[in-house]
Amino acid sequence: MNLSLYFKKFFNNSQSSGIILIFCVLISLLIANSSAAEDFQHFLDKEVGTHLFGLEYPVSIWINDGLMAVFFLLVGLEIKRELVEGELSSFKNASLPIFAAVGGMLVPAVIYSIFNTGTEYSNGWGIPMATDIAFSLAIISMLGKKIPNSIKIFLAALAIVDDLGAILVIAIFYTEQIHWSYLLLSFGVTALLFVLNFLKVTKVVFYIIPGLFLWYFLHHSGIHATIAGVLLAFSIPTNASNVEISPLEKLEHKLHIPVSFLIMPIFALTNTNITFSSEMVAGVTSTLGLGIICGLVLGKLIGINLFSLIAIKLKLSSLPQNSNWLQMIGVGLLAGIGFTMSIFIALLSFKGEIPIQDEAKFAILIASFIAAVAGFTILSISSKENPELEEN
Repeated sequence: MNLSLYFKKFFNNSQSSGIILIFCVLISLLIANSSAAEDFQHFLDKEVGTHLFGLEYPVSIWINDGLMAVFFLLVGLEIKRELVEGELSSFKNASLPIFAAVGGMLVPAVIYSIFNTGTEYSNGWGIPMATDIAFSLAIISMLGKKIPNSIKIFLAALAIVDDLGAILVIAIFYTEQIHWSYLLLSFGVTALLFVLNFLKVTKVVFYIIPGLFLWYFLHHSGIHATIAGVLLAFSIPTNASNVEISPLEKLEHKLHIPVSFLIMPIFALTNTNITFSSEMVAGVTSTLGLGIICGLVLGKLIGINLFSLIAIKLKLSSLPQNSNWLQMIGVGLLAGIGFTMSIFIALLSFKGEIPIQDEAKFAILIASFIAAVAGFTILSISSKENPELEEN
């Protein structure tokens, strides 16, 4: 095969990005548990940027708040396109991820609280509420055409609603101070973006520039700045036609490869550097560890599917097209990959309490591993029950 054709096929294969992401996770874990761990952490903590306008941050912040905003932009574009012309264009389909996300946040928080109410760990109830959108989508992408596209869209929409909910929880319960002047400026820029859409401005650059200011204002407000990517995505014009290529579709196409093969691998490398210790292992059987693991694995599974079932029985929603409940169970498990967002909430929950933070990190890693393997396995089994998907 011609080398250029090989690379083209590789980069267009949805499974490739997931494989690279898992490889980066393994590399990061190896580094974190080697003699290079301290140097790598120093690199992540190194501040880069400029003092001008307060734009000097550690490398890890530029990756998690900066590069990941671009990832959220791409996912937001995909969701908006599906809302306008795809799987989520009907109310019943669009409402299901919202109901599922609510259940997927409430039930894990309740399960965690059952284990930890009245203990020193009680403040960590928000830890199992979050779904790591990057890792969950990477795992499901490895299944390729084995599952219907509607299930992938459902997981993406569910994860976005879940992450927005987690950001809201962080802002209300875990943020020490919100800078309201910057937040008001964020509202103003958001309004400007949708005015541009209303005026039918089609040049993407006229959205990107205000989008950068939106990111800046949100970051300085104390709110997790990745939400800027979603807000920007929903302001960019599209159409309900499959013939005419819209500004949204053009930008989505341009972002696919850099996000999948550069931003997400960098994200995995810098966020999986967990150094193992004996204390972390001991913490798994504590109420903290059990609350996190049961919350993420069982809580997400039960909450997502229970609330989905209720919404469908009440005829408020319907199952994603060509899907079944076995696949919904698989998605419920994949949503239990809490990982980076869960770790972030754990750090906020137990500030300055390093041993507890380490125990929480290890429990999150175990829960995310269980959820990923179980979810992938269930979805793989479901594809064998629907062999026609392989042919599409």
